[in-house]
Amino acid sequence: MLRAIADVLRQIGGAIATVVTLPFRAPARLFGGASGSARGHRA
Repeated sequence: MLRAIADVLRQIGGAIATVVTLPFRAPARLFGGASGSARGHRA
């Protein structure tokens, strides 16, 4: 019984973590791609 509750809490925590980190991941990808392409143009 406790294992089932722990699994549910883990799934909920994972879902919340993905939702919270998504807005931070998108700009990081955009800036990462921009800086990567800028470096490529310089070289």
